[in-house]
Amino acid sequence: MGSMRSDHTASVLANGTVLVTGGYNGGFLNTAELYNPSSGTWTTTGSMGSMRAGHTASVLANGNVLVTGGHNGNYLNSAELYNPSTGNWATTGIMGSVRSDHTASVLANGTVLVTGGFISSYLNSAALYNPYIGNWATTGSMSYTRGYHTASVLANGNVLVTGGYNGNYLNSAELYNPSTGNWTTIGNMGSMRSDHTASVLANGTVLITGGSSGSYLNSAELY
Repeated sequence: MGSMRSDHTASVLANGTVLVTGGYNGGFLNTAELYNPSSGTWTTTGSMGSMRAGHTASVLANGNVLVTGGHNGNYLNSAELYNPSTGNWATTGIMGSVRSDHTASVLANGTVLVTGGFISSYLNSAALYNPYIGNWATTGSMSYTRGYHTASVLANGNVLVTGGYNGNYLNSAELYNPSTGNWTTIGNMGSMRSDHTASVLANGTVLITGGSSGSYLNSAELY
């Protein structure tokens, strides 16, 4: 890449290139780069309006990329849209709450569910972005405050949130139902874990790997 960066995002675009945004390398970044898998090369593209790390990036149904929140010395509620056709960014509606180290999931109807995160305390709030009109609405809050968690869209359209941290490491999991806007707690994971990964497999199960619970983990679980 052109810049060293950590705590950034990477998104596969419709044309197969990969958009990398923001992060931190001793200073907060607003720069973005594109990786071309055919040539194995990187090129710069338009910079975001705000420097940010700990943010999210979601590829929308129309191919644009929604970036939300994060921090740059201050916690952010701003959101921006990247247009791959022009390489430019535009601001869009601001979230109702500043948040960093949250999740963002594109739902079956095209809206984006943002959950949890951290400001000066951990959050259980959730919000929905409507890409068709560019605004945000609150939706049901999670049962637990959490940041550094995962959120996975299941085959039935529900969203599985697992683990994270809220002053304690968490093994709790909950399901969001987009039809009702409500959350339901489900069985706990076998291990508490934060900063882990969650991958939806072809058979619909979810593979949870690694993370930390005060010490680093090599364990894995299936939901």
